[in-house]
Amino acid sequence: MESPAAQQRTANASPDAPTSRIKRVVAASMAGTVVEWYEFFLYATAASLVFGTFFFPSSGSPLDGIIAAFVTYAVGFVARPLGGIVFGQIGDRFGRKPTLQATIIIVGAATFLMGCLPGFASVGYWAPAMLVALRFIQGFAVGGEWGGAVLLVAEQSPNRSRAFWASWPQAAVPVGNLLATTVLLVMSFILSPAAFLDWGWRVAFWLSAVIVLVGFYIRTHVEEAPIFLEAKKQVEQEKATSFGVVEVLRRYPKGVIQAMGVRFAENIVYYIVVSFSIVYLKVVHSYDTSQLLLALLIAHIIHFAVIPPIGRLADLIGRKPVYLTGAILSATWAFFAFPMFDTLNPVVIVAAVALGLVFHAGMYAPQPAVMAELFPTRMRYSGVSLGAQVTAILAGSLAPILATQWLKDFGSWLPIALYIVGACVITSVAVLSLKETRGISLRDIDAADAERAARGK
Repeated sequence: MESPAAQQRTANASPDAPTSRIKRVVAASMAGTVVEWYEFFLYATAASLVFGTFFFPSSGSPLDGIIAAFVTYAVGFVARPLGGIVFGQIGDRFGRKPTLQATIIIVGAATFLMGCLPGFASVGYWAPAMLVALRFIQGFAVGGEWGGAVLLVAEQSPNRSRAFWASWPQAAVPVGNLLATTVLLVMSFILSPAAFLDWGWRVAFWLSAVIVLVGFYIRTHVEEAPIFLEAKKQVEQEKATSFGVVEVLRRYPKGVIQAMGVRFAENIVYYIVVSFSIVYLKVVHSYDTSQLLLALLIAHIIHFAVIPPIGRLADLIGRKPVYLTGAILSATWAFFAFPMFDTLNPVVIVAAVALGLVFHAGMYAPQPAVMAELFPTRMRYSGVSLGAQVTAILAGSLAPILATQWLKDFGSWLPIALYIVGACVITSVAVLSLKETRGISLRDIDAADAERAARGK
């Protein structure tokens, strides 16, 4: 094993040149993220298309079943902060690698079992009860996944290109969603609507067992960042209690609030674009399921393609201008997207969804770098996970439920558009409160934290 001095020289060498080590870490982080978000977003798509009628009793309105399905979807978001707290503390204390190995297995098992559940017609209310229990387990594990995956990369990236490299795990999210959409699309094409509703959707959930094994294997070959190992050793030598949520809330409450603020609109915009758009087109216009999934598939490809270049832009001109531009553009999306949906033109619909995801990428790509640079290494996992996952309860979990309810109550997309505007205003204020951290060294952040601790602040 390298000495701390040798590790320091390695970390400082060729700060502008990508290394084979970083590429391996990026690949490992992306592999697991693809797997876990394949499974998480598979639930979102299935909730929009299948779960409302399969797991819940009929009420006469298709929107009621969808709202009930989205409520179970929200359970996963409620579980995510708990997962973020538990796995964040584990990740700060024992390492990013073992934490990420545990989360991928838990998510995979829960998702596979979802594909085995009976429907409401067979077991009554036991069906949604079992679905909720598995959804909670799935959300618990995903709550610990995101922070570890992005930090695994961010902590090993050169200072001048951290936003670019850390954006790759973000790009893995649309890949996971793309895989989920592809499987559902294939099944909807080759099966009758009745067969798809009965058992075809299950195939996508069962496939999780295969891809989990692939992702787990890749993650076994990743290494911890030298900066994390050094921080861990220092804390152990000092016998300090410097891990966990209580510590990060005590020492960095402003950082947690800022992390929540920058996450707020990003999370809402994403779930309106990829989940509620399906509901709107399906319920208002009875749009074909296969065409809907195809539109999402194309949009996910575009989303994947734009995230790394936007991350690179955040390294060149700064985190704040890129993030702020994404928030402002996202605030405009609904006002032209829903009229584009109303045309029922497939090309126009794809363009509307794709534009929403491009605007979203303006916030999503620089987000890991922004959050990583808010906290010192010894409590970074806890701080990032807490800020991201608590926000998910107030943002992503409620967004499709509120949007569907407003569509039912008002018969209009205008309340949804105003909701997005409000969210983007909150995120813009949070971004403006940040210090610009482009090119900052994580070691300098740790040094400032140590100096602050020495002063007793």
